[in-house]
Amino acid sequence: MSDVTLKGMTWSHPRGYDPMVACSGLWKQETGVTIEWDKRSLQDFESFPVEDLARAYDLIVIDHPHVGQITAETCLAPLDVVGREAERAALAAGSVGQSYPSYNWQGRQWAFPIDTASQVQAWRPDMLSAAPANWAEVLDLARQGRVLLPLRPPHSLMLFYTLAGNLGRPAVEGPGDHVNTDTGSRIFEMMREIAALVDPACLGMDPIDVLEEMASSGSRITCAPLIYGYVSYAIVGFRSRRLAFADIPAAGNAGAVGSALGGTGIAVSAFSKAKKAAIDFAYWIASGEVQRGPYASAGGQPGHAAAWDDAAVNATAGNFYKDTRATLEGAWVRPRHDGYMAFQQAASDRINLGLTEKHDAGRVVADLNRLFVKSFPTPGAAAGGA
Repeated sequence: MSDVTLKGMTWSHPRGYDPMVACSGLWKQETGVTIEWDKRSLQDFESFPVEDLARAYDLIVIDHPHVGQITAETCLAPLDVVGREAERAALAAGSVGQSYPSYNWQGRQWAFPIDTASQVQAWRPDMLSAAPANWAEVLDLARQGRVLLPLRPPHSLMLFYTLAGNLGRPAVEGPGDHVNTDTGSRIFEMMREIAALVDPACLGMDPIDVLEEMASSGSRITCAPLIYGYVSYAIVGFRSRRLAFADIPAAGNAGAVGSALGGTGIAVSAFSKAKKAAIDFAYWIASGEVQRGPYASAGGQPGHAAAWDDAAVNATAGNFYKDTRATLEGAWVRPRHDGYMAFQQAASDRINLGLTEKHDAGRVVADLNRLFVKSFPTPGAAAGGA
């Protein structure tokens, strides 16, 4: 197999790129297979047509809401190959929350989690004695000008989703109204209240933008209450100020539940001319031993519980995993039907327009529900799922 060279595409951040390169170097030593990795920006990662990537790459790092569209376009090779059932059972058993099943669609496994994330809470331990425990405490900090929120699409919708789940009325996956009108209106009012307290620049900021600002030496920002976790910023020396991460502040009474699941999975292109070699790598890099070893040590944010439970991995990352685990275990899986990705963009844009122009909450929620119904290819189409 030493003459095999695979091409892979991941996303442009040390957390997304460095562990892929490091692990691929070890894989080459072990198997002789070379993997060359390219990377694209976070915004491209969330919106770039996966079919185009699948035609150019053997291995693709994806996020779970893409699976309905990707499988409809027959872009990926299913990973549930015959004879590897025991390995898949071990991967499923090591799932942090719903990470593993989030890549299962219409009875097939289309990716393995290699990175697990959800909206958690970032805070400055050198400026606060503890992370805010509830939404009222967050608002107090926001009134002091010490809070940022990533509201650039699709993160405004992710904030909406997390608040819905935390209030006990998560969005509905199947056709029909996506969010309860009363709950949705309450959530939009909550979003409008905090958006008026934070820097308007938040409407153009993604999580990396917010975390970079928080981790700078002169920053007054002490809290990002709902933001996708990035372990890199919890490691001493990554930036001038270390950030800590915690479970989400409670907006309701159910604890740290309902956060919108993120993270990434490793998938194999259906167009690859070396599918077996690519699938072998996917199984290997998603395994517990690799995830808690070379993957984590290279700056990755593992998707396997073996890493999340590991004392040494936690020590290096300031207990990032231990301190956010409850939120990950209670996270909510976004819809994954073919048509969701276009809805995600349109819904995020609608929320941001409503925030900017101070639209009536009921009108915004009605538009979100209308857009969601429209996102299904045919009336009454089934949502499918795990």
